Amino acid sequence: MNEFSPGVTCLFKKAKGKMQKTKNQAQLYAFVTVLLWASAFVFTKIALTYYTAEAIGVLRYVIASLLFIAIGIFYKIGLPEKKDIPKFLLAGVLGFALYMITFNQASKSLTAATGSVVIASAPILTALFARIIFKEKIKVLGWIAIIIEFFGILILTLWNGILSVNAGIFWMFGAAVCISGYNLLQRSLLKKYSALQATAYSVLAGTLFLLWFLPDATVQFGNAPLQQLLVMGFLGVFPSALAYMLWSKALTMARKTSDITNYMFVTPLLAAFMGFLIMGEIPTLATYVGGLMIFAGLLLFKKSNT
Repeated sequence: MNEFSPGVTCLFKKAKGKMQKTKNQAQLYAFVTVLLWASAFVFTKIALTYYTAEAIGVLRYVIASLLFIAIGIFYKIGLPEKKDIPKFLLAGVLGFALYMITFNQASKSLTAATGSVVIASAPILTALFARIIFKEKIKVLGWIAIIIEFFGILILTLWNGILSVNAGIFWMFGAAVCISGYNLLQRSLLKKYSALQATAYSVLAGTLFLLWFLPDATVQFGNAPLQQLLVMGFLGVFPSALAYMLWSKALTMARKTSDITNYMFVTPLLAAFMGFLIMGEIPTLATYVGGLMIFAGLLLFKKSNT
């Protein structure tokens, strides 16, 4: 046995190195995804100076759907199996249609600070649901990291804000549940379908449920100035189509769902810095303090998985 041990050791090291490379790639995809999602907050603020919230929702995913149809035809991804269509319809409803409805409804009665805190519960909800459904375990150090990150979110959003408690909280919590459910459903679908297929089918399904708002949105889009056309094009291609495809890819490669969803805590921080770079919004002291806590939590969470 001893004469074979060097070879076995070499194979073990290669396998371990490959696993680490895959894990790093998954985290990179996750980070790029939340970077694109963060950009959506900034460009949506720009879009809201012209479009209605409902128009932004449907136009984003109509553009994303058209892009996925073109890509799907080019790569000949085919159609999902009939027995899986209900799953994709549910993924579309949770991740896109119902999420948009609950989020917009909540935004009517919640302050931005309160809404940000509630939606930041999505990674925690996803981790809890994954623990129940997939039996995924998170170490004590990992839970401590999640708590630190959530307190970073609290500092980032409530430093100068006032917590408003009303029915909007339940709507926003519903939005967090929707995105958590989408994450878990995608994790399941990705065992059978590629990241491109799973994302394309889900986006198309979700868009079907948003078409109710299309007539009015079409009028707005048709009369939009060039800047607003470009903004909507960006929102449809990058934070919608590309981001969700990278997210699905990350979920495919991740060992645990929480390894990826944990990066969602960084979104408000990235959005704050993008607001400074693109719109000239000056970061507050809360941005730096909360941001340091979020990144400290991320590093701690990564350490808990080594």
